[in-house]
Amino acid sequence: MKWRKMWSFRRWLHIFRRVPPLLASSRIPLIDKLLLVIPALMYWVLPDLLPLIPIDDMAVTALLMNWFVTRAERKHPLA
Repeated sequence: MKWRKMWSFRRWLHIFRRVPPLLASSRIPLIDKLLLVIPALMYWVLPDLLPLIPIDDMAVTALLMNWFVTRAERKHPLA
């Protein structure tokens, strides 16, 4: 993904709108959903695991959401 697109307000609006329906969709396999939820929860609950990476919890979650939506829309276009 290009950096210009990564910083786009329209892209992030799309990401935040698509995550809840994709997580609730029965067409998306559970393993794909867990690939978003487990790392995000681990980073939020156990921030001391990665003490040398000074990235805010919200930034990590946003990057995971971006990856999840991109992957889910590519693998399951009708979900």
